[in-house]
Amino acid sequence: MPTATLTSKGQITIPADVRQTLKVDAGDRVEFVQIGPARYEFVAATRNVRELKGMFGKSPKTVSVEEMNRAIARRGATAG
Repeated sequence: MPTATLTSKGQITIPADVRQTLKVDAGDRVEFVQIGPARYEFVAATRNVRELKGMFGKSPKTVSVEEMNRAIARRGATAG
């Protein structure tokens, strides 16, 4: 199991095999997702938006583009 040491500045170096598996490199963003008390999951935040398709299941209601535009316009009129 790969390990890392926390520096006095709160930094760690991610082991090379973990970086390769997650396909992350210098400058890429990562997320720490809490999955339980005192437990986090380390996730690459570089996924393609297409991978999100179907993540929340099928929408219970179909909405047209026109309906979306009207809702946005109503919200815009009340913002401010």
